Amino acid sequence: MSNCRQLLGKIGLIKSILLLAFSLSLAVAGIDIDRMLLLAGQRYGNAGVASVTGWRDLLTQAASQPEAIKLKQVNDFFNRRTHFGEDSDIWGSQDYWATPLETLGRARGDCEDFVIAKYVTLKLLGIPSEKLRLTYVKARIGGPQSTVVQAHMVLSYYPAPGDEPLVLDNLISDIRPASRRADLITIFGFNAEGLWVGGAGPRAASATQRLSRWQSVLARMREEGID
Repeated sequence: MSNCRQLLGKIGLIKSILLLAFSLSLAVAGIDIDRMLLLAGQRYGNAGVASVTGWRDLLTQAASQPEAIKLKQVNDFFNRRTHFGEDSDIWGSQDYWATPLETLGRARGDCEDFVIAKYVTLKLLGIPSEKLRLTYVKARIGGPQSTVVQAHMVLSYYPAPGDEPLVLDNLISDIRPASRRADLITIFGFNAEGLWVGGAGPRAASATQRLSRWQSVLARMREEGID
């Protein structure tokens, strides 16, 4: 029995060391996870804390994975855990861009909220922002031949400059190359580096300052523990 107790004590110590190491790695990565958990509890209760804890576990599990696996795990995480809703129903606003904490806490969001959460999570997992673009599109709901068209946002991932992007979308579960998404027509894309309109090259990074909602969500993220 004493050997068992000693073993359990060692396991507990190892867990504590790993948790400390993970907390330090999050701090280096630009996340104050303790602050996020505190705010989640204050704003959303136990369900919010559980959601942020699940997100923290995702970051741990995916950290050492290849980029393709990171894309799939992050895409699946938010598509499975977040229910689509309109901003007017969730936030009482016609166009509100939520932070990852807000999306995790409510477990609801519209297309922009899915994309912002995925973009931020992939950046925290070490994928450079130049490989990622938040992309506004026109989506034919129901397929390429549908006459029902609506504004939509997806996350585009470029394996290398000039490569065909992969599309992460809340409308479908799998990640497909852009050439297999004939239902989407690109309008413009942006990230921390600049803004792209149609097939033109990137404009100056200051162009993204015109996206006031993007600037607002970045400021709120910093207040919530993501720098």
